[in-house]
Amino acid sequence: MAKANAETIQNPIVYERADPWVYLHSDGYYYFTGSVPGYQSIELRRAKSLNELEDAERKTVWQAHESGPMSELIWAPEIHFIADKWYIYFAASDNEEIRNENHHHRMFVIENNASEPFEGEWEEKGQVITQFESFSLDATVFEHQEKLYYVWAQQDPRIPGNSNLYLSEMENPWTLKGKQLLLSIPEYPWEQIGFMVNEGPAVLKRNGKIFITYSGSATDENYAMGLLWTDENSDLLNGFSWHKSQEPVFQTSERNSQYGPGHNSFTKGADGEDILVYHARPEKNQAGDPLANPNRHAVAQPFTWDEKGFPVFGEPVANNKLEMKVN
Repeated sequence: MAKANAETIQNPIVYERADPWVYLHSDGYYYFTGSVPGYQSIELRRAKSLNELEDAERKTVWQAHESGPMSELIWAPEIHFIADKWYIYFAASDNEEIRNENHHHRMFVIENNASEPFEGEWEEKGQVITQFESFSLDATVFEHQEKLYYVWAQQDPRIPGNSNLYLSEMENPWTLKGKQLLLSIPEYPWEQIGFMVNEGPAVLKRNGKIFITYSGSATDENYAMGLLWTDENSDLLNGFSWHKSQEPVFQTSERNSQYGPGHNSFTKGADGEDILVYHARPEKNQAGDPLANPNRHAVAQPFTWDEKGFPVFGEPVANNKLEMKVN
């Protein structure tokens, strides 16, 4: 297989899938999931290359309940392989109104004991309970020094804005334990356009550091990515261990018609190169709530590293498929 690069990856890799998550497993498959328009199900895809994901084998592995806290607005699923079991983390609501202040999202997880996630049954492990009840979403997990950590976005009524980022160690893949660190708030102007938001974290461990990318501002063309980092040997639950970029590290490219890039994940290319996966719109949101517009497509591109060991994401690449389509 040819080395993946900005010219050979056929973008979008998947149409109409916001919040794209790509996980390359030891079986050679790229497992893909993301927010399905209509927000009523969790769909899983797999393929042996990024370019095959659009037309890949797919399966609906979980369906929203008829009523209750897991019945509406199924957002941002992520698939993880932890201790020889599969887990999908996602957010769900009990009300279909996206801006409903009295209901809105909580975070949940499902588990599969089968050797591969297209087989077996997915068991609901329930809500991931945090130290206070409020709007919460976009959880991801990572392992470090034999500990499992959970990073997520949540609203605190004492802090202005829609969501902040938090970090906690986990007792098991569905239970938090100990201290929960307030990791980042939307403090800079680029994080406050339309809405004051920090959300969509993704973790990258490299060069003696732990990096967390995240997204800020409204989900239209103002959406952009920020960066947090710490030394790999630091106390991850000490707020003084973490640093934050004052400027976005990845943002809209009008030249390449990629608007509001964000809510990313990381994977590897065919030759082991680092790949950034994110959603973006091919045009600015024309009217209405951008969350109701399904034109966020999954895009993938390689990125590099600077002499200090930090990721250099560059500029969002132009879509290069001959025919744009939607499912």
